[in-house]
Amino acid sequence: MKRNFFATSSCGICGKASIDAVRVRGIKRPDPNLRVDPELLCTLPEKLRAAQTVFGRTGGLHAAAIFDTRGELIVIREDVGRHNAVDKIVGWTLLEGRPLSRYIMMVSGRGGFEIIQKALVAGLPALCSVSAPSSLAVELSREFGLTLVGFLRGKRFVVYSGEGRLGLRRKGPLQSIRA
Repeated sequence: MKRNFFATSSCGICGKASIDAVRVRGIKRPDPNLRVDPELLCTLPEKLRAAQTVFGRTGGLHAAAIFDTRGELIVIREDVGRHNAVDKIVGWTLLEGRPLSRYIMMVSGRGGFEIIQKALVAGLPALCSVSAPSSLAVELSREFGLTLVGFLRGKRFVVYSGEGRLGLRRKGPLQSIRA
């Protein structure tokens, strides 16, 4: 008898017929009481980039990192796939016994649906990316109250959801901030 196993490192969305086919059930809303200083967010991309040792040598990897609310880097992981880097972070925190409910995740690429879903399942209240989120990512973030920040570069960023954690009020569908 021969047994075959199939494994993939994809995000899990490819080949699915509907978004309901990839949605994880039973996601809990993240901690609504966490507060983050908007100016602190502006320091995270530089800290992330400085800690990307393999990217520094190759220029070809994504990274995900966990920061505390003081902006201290807790852990960083790199991988060819940004969703794999997130998986490595979540795995590390599980092995270390660290609940993610009081931390911020920063990713080096865009904030796609699969990244948001992984962050929510892990209990993260805030996720930042240097690039744009997808429309599905924004929708999911708003549905569950995740703070989603995109285009975090220099002293500017766009808040897509969860602006209350940053002490901001919604001005419209998107909120662009200059710290």
